[in-house]
Amino acid sequence: MRSTIRGFASGLGILALVASASAFAQGLPRQIAWTAYDVGSTGYGQAIAIGAALKNERGVTLRVLPGKNDISRLAPLAAGKVDFSAFGIGGYQASEGVFVFGRKDWGPQRLRLLAMSNGDFCNSMIVAKDVGVETYADLKDKRVAYVVAAPALNHNVYAFLRFGGLEWDDVRQVTFGGYAASMTGIVEGQVDAANTNTTAGVAMQVMSSPRGGMYPPTPHDDKEGWARMKEVAPYFFPSMCSEGAGIEEPFEAANYPYPILVAYEEKDTDVVYEMTKAMFELHPVYEDSAPGANGWALEKQVLDWVLPYHEGAIRYLEEAGVWSGDLQAHNDALIERQDLLQKAWEAYIEEAPDDEAAFDQGWQKARLAALEEAGQSPVFTTW
Repeated sequence: MRSTIRGFASGLGILALVASASAFAQGLPRQIAWTAYDVGSTGYGQAIAIGAALKNERGVTLRVLPGKNDISRLAPLAAGKVDFSAFGIGGYQASEGVFVFGRKDWGPQRLRLLAMSNGDFCNSMIVAKDVGVETYADLKDKRVAYVVAAPALNHNVYAFLRFGGLEWDDVRQVTFGGYAASMTGIVEGQVDAANTNTTAGVAMQVMSSPRGGMYPPTPHDDKEGWARMKEVAPYFFPSMCSEGAGIEEPFEAANYPYPILVAYEEKDTDVVYEMTKAMFELHPVYEDSAPGANGWALEKQVLDWVLPYHEGAIRYLEEAGVWSGDLQAHNDALIERQDLLQKAWEAYIEEAPDDEAAFDQGWQKARLAALEEAGQSPVFTTW
């Protein structure tokens, strides 16, 4: 499975991004490479700010390869062409082997966390102000963006629709080739709502456009709405959103870490340790250099989230005095879930049908059966 992805990514023309493992600067290679979200996104802006800090303080060059969707961000990482990825919630979906990562070229991925950003911004739907929406329930019959090969964005949209008691069938789906295009679509009147981060540059374009924009709230006392949302998106948690385009007063929102810095399980432990250490030691240098970058602070890390931490990152967290036995047990349980999914995948592909649709449906059933037999929530049942 991984060999297929390596072959795919080798054609991406990014061999120049491979880090030199022989030349180190304070423990890090002198050149490292990340993938990140599109130019103009919050994740890309933060990666550039971190790169400047690495260059100025450690003499390390960080090359950032923007990717317009989850596949283009993860394929170079899977192929070993980049060291890390400043990813989104698609990392969780890759770990779970769902959506585009449930297809025969992928399957469950053994991803590991290094660090995450939990700033004062939030993940939200941004809605054109001229359509009269105030709540997520009001999105019924409105035009909502769907981004090709971006299951993270699309599932976020679904989670917000669920908060409002809606399904995809309740809205008019408009397809775009990338995240930035979906936001431009609001400005140009092609669509009414899209998923975004409130600090993204393209969110400001929407807010300053003739149509204007707004973020529907997710009231924290709406227990039924939250139950519907967390049933399909357990990675969300209540937050107060105070940073971002057009925000004058904090509002009750839903959020999850973005970006998250991830590597594969087999990434060299020492390199992961040094990258994690640099992320936190250099934080005072870059925290004010990009919107939301303050969220990388050590005290803002969620250490019992939905993805396991890498062994190299745990080494640093132990040294920092913030790791515990309970956190290790939680991490071990997450790794056991990955092992379970990997075992189910390997058993399935041995006799899986060649037909793409039949393959996808068969994996959905096999995955669901394996998780239910183990007494674990499937979270995703069909896609």
